[in-house]
Amino acid sequence: MTKGALALLINSKQQNWLPERWKARFEAVCGDRRVVLLPDTELDPAEVHYAAVWKPVPGDLKAFPNLRAIFNLGAGVDALMADKSLPDVPLVRVAVPDLTGRMTEYVVLHVLMHHRQELYLRQSQREKAWDPKHQWPANAVTVGIMGLGTLGADAADVLRRLGFRVVGWSRSPRSVDGVESFHGAGQMDAFLRATDILVCLLPLTPQTHGILNREVFTKLNRNSPLGAPVLINAGRGGLQNEEDILACLDDGTLGAASLDVFVEEPLPAASRFWSHPKVVVTPHNAADTDADAISAYVAEQIARFEAGSALENVVDRARGY
Repeated sequence: MTKGALALLINSKQQNWLPERWKARFEAVCGDRRVVLLPDTELDPAEVHYAAVWKPVPGDLKAFPNLRAIFNLGAGVDALMADKSLPDVPLVRVAVPDLTGRMTEYVVLHVLMHHRQELYLRQSQREKAWDPKHQWPANAVTVGIMGLGTLGADAADVLRRLGFRVVGWSRSPRSVDGVESFHGAGQMDAFLRATDILVCLLPLTPQTHGILNREVFTKLNRNSPLGAPVLINAGRGGLQNEEDILACLDDGTLGAASLDVFVEEPLPAASRFWSHPKVVVTPHNAADTDADAISAYVAEQIARFEAGSALENVVDRARGY
């Protein structure tokens, strides 16, 4: 294979996703390969053999007739999969230790926050009230993780080592040491009944769209030491029915929620989530991608591919992840 250009299509103005920052990182690791930040009116589309993308405009990728692979710079590929004009070339998802570690940090942080009653304690601080409640041990709480892929399995392992009981659910059978695993629609209810803190790390597919809804929340453990079950969603915004979440928080079906993702992002200023006393909002930064780690990962994948090796972590388009 002859070297072709790497095109960067990054649709973001956020500080942590500035296109120029990514271009500098890729140029540092790609050697003599040309790295082009699009749009570039002087670029011959035929020169582009690879594309590294984040939320590209639907249809943009079909402009490259010699495209050999697409690298998604974030963990979720649902936005790309929705593009019906997406070229029929391998779509590679991010799978690096840095991203996995950051997601585990987020999950553990928020599990501990709800376990150690931080919402109540911060309210007590604002009210200057010295009134600690009984604190239950970690082994009295069961964390249920929806999605036992690389991210879910790592978070489950760390939570287990902290002393929590951990159960997991996935579409197909998975095995994680020390974790009771459930799979498929037939085992969903048993998983939910055991769960005090529900952590969702599922990919967004037609089958998982809106899965975080009242029907699911009402099946969570009603005898939780937390008083009511807690939801943590660091997967995708499309997984959650936001009206159901708010209604369940209001009526006590849910005791609290940590939400990193939303149906509409950025979260509109008028959203009730911003000010709801039982909600912790974070700006889709649970596993904020490190440009150094990801650019090196993509460059290594391309080099191995051009040397005749298969690409790793290629998305199964039929499954959506």
